[in-house]
Amino acid sequence: MIEERDYTLIIDKSGSMSIKDQYGGKSRWSVMQESTLALASKCEELDPDGITVYTFSGKFRRYDNVTANKVGQIFQENEPSGRTDLAKVLEDALNDYFQRKTAGQTKANGETILVVTDGEPDDRKAVMRVIVEASRRIDKDEELAISFIQVGNDPDAKKFLKILDDELQSAGAKFDIVDTVTLDDMEDMTLTEVLLNAIID
Repeated sequence: MIEERDYTLIIDKSGSMSIKDQYGGKSRWSVMQESTLALASKCEELDPDGITVYTFSGKFRRYDNVTANKVGQIFQENEPSGRTDLAKVLEDALNDYFQRKTAGQTKANGETILVVTDGEPDDRKAVMRVIVEASRRIDKDEELAISFIQVGNDPDAKKFLKILDDELQSAGAKFDIVDTVTLDDMEDMTLTEVLLNAIID
């Protein structure tokens, strides 16, 4: 199942990602860099054409065909600052998937989108709406998976992820395509382990 699948990683680069917290004095941003590198390396084994990476705050940037050797450059070009406009970037990633699907360019097993964020998005309802709409455009549950992974310990982020996990179907989603991992769920796992798990899951 994990082969013949595309992977997209969406990285929060809002201002709070520069905070140093539970990772032994490293900032969330530098932990994110290490984890992205591990993720890109693993995905390269499964999918040699690399992964799609987005960074987002108020605006977003997209990098296609990212292999492990390109990760450093992405982190050099982006600094944590600004807001958490998650709805727009998620919509772009999903539209991209559906465009490729229509054109017959998606992989046989669909796509996994990993979203790493440390705060509550600017517009929770908009994020829910984007996911619900996407769930109505797919043919089967396994085709599209969106994993939200919390870094840092912001209680609002945790609350938002809980809502996403529990209330999507009552909000009208056709399939429950979301999986969330909060800090509590991670227990002793590193962010890298959590990301790799999300791929295999």
